[in-house]
Amino acid sequence: MSTVAGTSRAKKSSSGERVADWLDGRLGIYGMAKANMRKIFPDHWSFMLGEICLYSFIIVILTGVYLTLFFHPSMNEVEYHGSYVPLQGVRMSEAYASTLDISFDVRGGLLVRQIHHWAALVFLAGMLVHMMRVFFTGAFRKPREINWVFGSLLFVTGMFTGFTGYSLPDDLLSGTGVRFLEGALLSVPVVGTYLSMFLFGGEFPGGDFVARFYSFHILLLPGIMIVLVLTHVVYVFYHKHTQFAGPGRNNNNVVGAPFVPVYVAKAGGFFFLVFGVIALIAAIASINPIWALGPYRPDQVSTGAQPDWYMGFAEGLIRVMPGWEINLWGHTLALGVFIPLVIFPLVLAAIAVYPFIESWVTGDKREHHLADRPRNAPTRTAFGVAWLTVYFVLLIGGGNDLWATHFHLSINSITWFVRIFFFAGPVIAFIVTKRICLGLQRRDRDKVLHGRESGIIKRLPHGEFVEVHEPLSPEQRYTLTAHEQYQPVPLEPSADGNGNGDEEVHDASHSARIRARLSRAMYGAGGQVAKPTADDLHAIEGDPNSP
Repeated sequence: MSTVAGTSRAKKSSSGERVADWLDGRLGIYGMAKANMRKIFPDHWSFMLGEICLYSFIIVILTGVYLTLFFHPSMNEVEYHGSYVPLQGVRMSEAYASTLDISFDVRGGLLVRQIHHWAALVFLAGMLVHMMRVFFTGAFRKPREINWVFGSLLFVTGMFTGFTGYSLPDDLLSGTGVRFLEGALLSVPVVGTYLSMFLFGGEFPGGDFVARFYSFHILLLPGIMIVLVLTHVVYVFYHKHTQFAGPGRNNNNVVGAPFVPVYVAKAGGFFFLVFGVIALIAAIASINPIWALGPYRPDQVSTGAQPDWYMGFAEGLIRVMPGWEINLWGHTLALGVFIPLVIFPLVLAAIAVYPFIESWVTGDKREHHLADRPRNAPTRTAFGVAWLTVYFVLLIGGGNDLWATHFHLSINSITWFVRIFFFAGPVIAFIVTKRICLGLQRRDRDKVLHGRESGIIKRLPHGEFVEVHEPLSPEQRYTLTAHEQYQPVPLEPSADGNGNGDEEVHDASHSARIRARLSRAMYGAGGQVAKPTADDLHAIEGDPNSP
């Protein structure tokens, strides 16, 4: 029996080897496996933020495929005769009727709809937090600038994919959001009416926008996102995650675990954990109950009409903007809508190109594989918190009616609060965050020089009470002092040495002056606390020969 079993195993093994050899001859899988399967990746809990984004995106794709089997992207009018009694006999679009059928008549349809919607929200929320983790730790620096741009494009594409998705049911809430888009398009000078007519197939609401949004939502935008996700993951795999400073870690090595089997096992378990949590949220927390508001009618606006949170930034800009208009040559320019429409992409573009701006200011062209602690880059951290402050202030503006009704406040007071703090909020946040970071730097410096407070109080012979400080270990000292500190870039002389010359010399010196001022503001006096040196430590210890 054992001989027969051994022969059977040998046949199976040889068969598997033949298949592997066949594939290797055409794809080179042995070489790829040898190079990549034992690839070492650093380990840190914050790296899971990117994995949450990836897994929620996979969930969105899987649930979206199921929903496309039952959704009818048509604005043809039908009379509803489904299971939801309050809407019996009401005329509505096929898109709205099929969404009701998915919710009440398709087995598991409502759960899948809610998983799809919640997964989209988790994906974008995870993207925002993941981007902030990368930003605050400086993980966007060379050689990862391009991957930061891809991530920024993925976030923006996800926003518009989500917008087209929740507009498909053609309910009163999503229809109000589409009307918001139509108003934004009409504010574009010269071509605004053409854009609106093209998108809606005629005067709003037209008869084609659901079908066109459907094409964008399931084909164009997801295709772009899949390409961006794959490119982003390939770049992460190629460059690996950044690692935090510590003993034995530097820009030339990676301390961590191998891709196979450690990360593969972790990834599999974490995917099902994310799927389970999203499914649990979808099962107990209702989202977008379209039956409660009814089908869209252009002459109605639903109470509390809000977009999903990731579009609150854009909505807040338009809601709090004064209704300025300019009449020129018989044409009206709606500045109250057009100015926010311009600011929104400019802010997103500034976020995408920030790595190149910082590299230009610092003059640093080296590769960086060690992540910063946010406190050690006070100006960058303050910029990030200031941007988040603007975002959340405008999120309040985007939901000013809900804030007013839920907290019994004046909607005008909320609007003026947002208008004021749109400018004052980021300034206050910048100053406070920078001071906090500098304070934490001073505390780290004191720890290195004087040790950690032990909580042990001793009384000296002359009666004074002092707290005993425990010296840090060499590993702890290294971790607190391993970061690099930039020095302000000196002002470079112009080409002719005195600032005079042709126009090109003048432009170059002007650019250099701007760069020097920015560098001095970010890394000059008051921009960072000098980290302790070995000489400082020896002076405190009182022994210049101590190690």
